[in-house]
Amino acid sequence: MSDANRPTSSSAPPAAHDAHNAVVTGQFGPQASAYLTSANHAQGADLEQLAAIARAHPNAQVLDLGCGAGHVSFFTAPFAARVVAYDLSADMLGVVAGEAAKRGLRNIETQLGAAESLPFDDASFDLVFSRYSAHHWADVGAALREMRRVLKPGGRVVICDVASSGQPLFDTYLQAVEVLRDTSHVRDYAVGEWLTMAANAGFSVASLTPRTLDLDFKTWTTRMRTPEPMQVAIRALQTAMADDVRRHFRIQDDGSFTLDTVTLEFIAG
Repeated sequence: MSDANRPTSSSAPPAAHDAHNAVVTGQFGPQASAYLTSANHAQGADLEQLAAIARAHPNAQVLDLGCGAGHVSFFTAPFAARVVAYDLSADMLGVVAGEAAKRGLRNIETQLGAAESLPFDDASFDLVFSRYSAHHWADVGAALREMRRVLKPGGRVVICDVASSGQPLFDTYLQAVEVLRDTSHVRDYAVGEWLTMAANAGFSVASLTPRTLDLDFKTWTTRMRTPEPMQVAIRALQTAMADDVRRHFRIQDDGSFTLDTVTLEFIAG
């Protein structure tokens, strides 16, 4: 599908998205190398699950959407014909290209752009993977529609991200600490929200895997260069919250805590 024929609803993100995307690139560009070496990003059962899905679909065309430092690309490339590592940050893409070359993964290529406007033809990919990126997107619904467009019939989207419990008190706390730590944060969605957005974009659900993620407070804030006043605010909020919030997130005396995550596998109808 040529750019001239692509629907105008997905041809470019609105101006408001551009402003938000500038915040995202400003936050993550300077930290690209830190995300390559981050233990939370470089390993995990969710990465192993993505690799298993890629292994079950050999020689697939794969899109790693919001690739960050490229860990999904590195895990899935050995089983794929081609992996496109796609991200808003040119600095992140430079890290991916350099590391892919070091690892001899010649089937990884990089592409700059936003999730809401994918510069690919219809039915270009067999698999679209995204890990810890969607909570930064300005318009997840638009991004899902774009994923549906670039997937072949029967293709799969697999999204791994932090998940809201959906309970109002826990959700309010979660979104607050996330945006204090990282001003490019938009929202951690509840599973019900994901299922509604996916259905509206034309997907059916293949699997849903909940997990938990343990986070060390110092490492979590240092990786994002969270300013000291924001760190103080997070710690004050943690201390002030009700006991059931502290129990749910397993908040420790040093500020370390646990988040709920989910891996969602969708099939294009």
